[in-house]
Amino acid sequence: MKKTIKWIIAVVIILIVGYVLYTQMYKPQELQEPVEKSPAFTFEVTKEKIINSVQVIGKSEYKQEKLLYAPFTSKVKQWKVENGTQVKKGDVLYTLDQSALKNEIITQEATIRKAKLEAELSEFVFQQEDETTAVGATEAERLKALAGQETSRLNNELNKENANIQEQELAIKKNKLKTAVYYAPANGIFLYDSTSERPQSVTENQYIGKIVYTNELEFIALVGEQDIFRIKPGMKVQVKMTALKDLKLSGEVTKVSKFATTAAGQTNTASQVPQFEVVISLQPDEHLIGGLSLNGEIEITRKENATVVSSIAIVHEGDLSYVMLDKGNGQYERRDIKIGLETADKTEILSGLKVGDTVVLQ
Repeated sequence: MKKTIKWIIAVVIILIVGYVLYTQMYKPQELQEPVEKSPAFTFEVTKEKIINSVQVIGKSEYKQEKLLYAPFTSKVKQWKVENGTQVKKGDVLYTLDQSALKNEIITQEATIRKAKLEAELSEFVFQQEDETTAVGATEAERLKALAGQETSRLNNELNKENANIQEQELAIKKNKLKTAVYYAPANGIFLYDSTSERPQSVTENQYIGKIVYTNELEFIALVGEQDIFRIKPGMKVQVKMTALKDLKLSGEVTKVSKFATTAAGQTNTASQVPQFEVVISLQPDEHLIGGLSLNGEIEITRKENATVVSSIAIVHEGDLSYVMLDKGNGQYERRDIKIGLETADKTEILSGLKVGDTVVLQ
């Protein structure tokens, strides 16, 4: 009985091993789905406008400012404007006290009259002495008289010069008196020198503030040495505000600096990257004020109806350039090309491709 059981167990083991070997060797392999290749990126050669440009950033500044200075030393009787007030030409800005200047004028007029009277008296005395000396005078007396006459003549000339100088000073003071009521010389916005405090007294030629002409603003940008020689006056500029990204403005390059500028707080050292100032005029816009952050695109070169293709499809090998031309049916061919104007997204094709060709990026 035990022997029979052993044979049964042996047969079962043989069957199991045989079944496993059979399934491993003869089981049909499951069909695997073919792996699809990722489609290649294709780009069509087109004919369109291509523009090469330089990107710049900077700030808006008022093109013209009229600086205002006190005409004479005085107390301020009245201020007629606040900081940031829009003024028109002829509006009264402030009124100065005239009393001290008027007293100076009266005193100087009296001094001039006194000098003239003294000159007339000196002339009369000189004539009397000349007549007295002429009768019965000795040689020594005549020489002494001549010396006195010459001295009197020189004193008279000196007094006349002093009188002329004083009269000129008097005229200047009288003209200053006319500016005691100070009128705005132009349209614009009035800005004080100090926004926190208006001066209650001023000294002659003291800077008081300025009038900025709000209808004329400029875009002041800084560019590096790699771009400065590409930019010329007269080039068109598309401008955008950082604060209003959807607002598009137009401008034109008016000035390109020939000297590198140094940023505030920096020293001009060999390790410092040089930057050059570019001035761009801006068309008037109600949103434009001074001090805004701006960015611009200066149009360097424009070509109409150029044959172009996407720049990322072009492969560069040293001085050579080529693309992979799509021949159809999954076949590609290397095609050497000659390129012209390049931008960040488009490149002009001078030879090697024609409009309608398709190139691939593998």
